[in-house]
Parts: sequence; C-alpha cells; structure tokens
Amino acid sequence: MGPLIQGTAAAAPGKSPAEAVERPTSANGWTTEDEANHVSTVWTRPVAGTGLHVDVRIGDVETILVHVIRRFHYEVEQIEREADLLGWRKSGGLRKERSESNLASGTAVRIRPGASAKGGLFPLQELVLRDILAECEGVVRWGGDDAHVDESLFYIAAGPKDDRVRKLADKLRGWAATPGEGAGAGVDVLSPSRRVHADHLARLQRSS
Repeated sequence: MGPLIQGTAAAAPGKSPAEAVERPTSANGWTTEDEANHVSTVWTRPVAGTGLHVDVRIGDVETILVHVIRRFHYEVEQIEREADLLGWRKSGGLRKERSESNLASGTAVRIRPGASAKGGLFPLQELVLRDILAECEGVVRWGGDDAHVDESLFYIAAGPKDDRVRKLADKLRGWAATPGEGAGAGVDVLSPSRRVHADHLARLQRSS
C-alpha cells in the first residue's frame, strides 16, 4: 500500500483556493479526516448485536465494515469491550507507509487491537475469517496478509471510485433487509463451494 499523499493547493478554474485544496488520502485512496462527528464523513455508528459503537466512514464503507465486525463477533470471537473495537484515528499517530493509515480515512477498523501479532487466531477462527473476506469479494483486506502483519486490522482494499464498493454494500444491505440472511444468519463455512472461493481469495491476497 502506498503512503499518505499530500494534495496540492493549486486553484482549479472557477474555484477558490480553499475549494481547490486536495485533502490527503490514506493508503487505499480515500480522503483522510481530521475529526469525527463534526463536518466529517466519519461518524460514530452502532454495531447491531454487539452493544458497541465504532467511528467509521458513513455510507457504503460503514455497511461493509459493520458487516465484517458483526460476523467476527458472532462467529470468530465475541467483542465485548469498546477498547476491543477501534475505528477512525487521526493520521498523526499512524505510520503513513502502512495499511494502518486507512484508519485516518475511516475505511479501516481494528478488532482486538492488542492481538495484532501473527498467529493470534485458532485454525477454525481463521477459516471463518477467510469466509468473511470471501463474502466481501476482495473489497476488504485483512492486515494478517500484509507484509507488516497486523491481525487486528481490516480495511477497504478498493478506492472510492471502485464500483465494487457500492455493489458489495448494496448486496449486504439487501441481506440485512431479508430475514435469515446477513451477519448472524449462520452459514456453513465448510461447504466445498465456500471453501474454494475463500481459499482462492486467500491466495490472491497473500501474494499481493
């Protein structure tokens, strides 16, 4: 992933200098935010079924990351404390060359931030996690596959103009509106078709 990119302040035709300033972006290409809940695309949002809240980019990104959090909570390990679920952070405390910079744009979350080292999941837990990633069709990446391993990190791996983000969010919203589908509905993560899909994506993401 690339570093945070500082935009220029050159004025575009018909725009004032203030309007033309390009905001810095996180490694995945989304603009960073200086604060949450005030003149921002990042807001504190509830995570249904957990009793917890997370600071996340509202809209499609929120739909996707909240789905990941909920499936992790239901199927991998319960998230019981606010300290075990972290979202947006100011960019000043992040390493700009790493995927953790995506936290500054509200497009990443940390689940159990104290468990970032490699090997923090049991085999069955990782199997379920791979199924969650496959369900997200490559739009979400796990920090456990990064060169600088962070098994607590999950982030949007597509840019703001990538149609896959909207399409995935639409699919997840449809599931959420349908009884018996979506996070918490229960799926057979050992089914051959799901394993093939999950294993294929895992190979791709580990090698990229």
